[in-house]
Amino acid sequence: MAEGTRDGRSGAVWVWLAPSLLLLCGMAAWGALRYPYLPGRVPSHVGPGGVDAWTDKTLWAAFVPVLVYAGLTAALAGSAALSARITPLDEMSRPEGRRSAVANSLTNRPASAASARRTARALLMMNALYGVALVPLCWVQWRTAETAAIPGWVLPTSLALFVLGLVPLGDAWRRDAAEKKAGKTA
Repeated sequence: MAEGTRDGRSGAVWVWLAPSLLLLCGMAAWGALRYPYLPGRVPSHVGPGGVDAWTDKTLWAAFVPVLVYAGLTAALAGSAALSARITPLDEMSRPEGRRSAVANSLTNRPASAASARRTARALLMMNALYGVALVPLCWVQWRTAETAAIPGWVLPTSLALFVLGLVPLGDAWRRDAAEKKAGKTA
């Protein structure tokens, strides 16, 4: 049984958190190295036309992308932990009575333990891709020149990576739905 899990089945999922933690540490180190060289004002908002709002340089302002990613990592790691530990449909007892059957049908449980692990893994993969999507924004945040212009690739690249982050979760959902359908017809 894996340490810290109810029955050992979620232990292998946590290997998928490593890329996010490495990325988070790398972003924090990069920001710490750049911080002394930042101008007196740092971007507080980036829009399609470039930086359109500025704020005074403080640790909080300079590290917004790192703080956002740390919060996102904590939230998605917590969601992954809950997903991996949920009792799947194939391990639940059969409902007794109509009310119990209706209540069970309204829950969104994974079809199996494998599906629960797949969902947890997908959440952690999504988080890692979201971290990579924040890297171009870190670059904008930590430039040493106070300039509003940003290259045209920054926002489309970040947006594409955010959308790409949904792919593992969509695949996990699709596979779980197929597993549930196969279970009902069997």
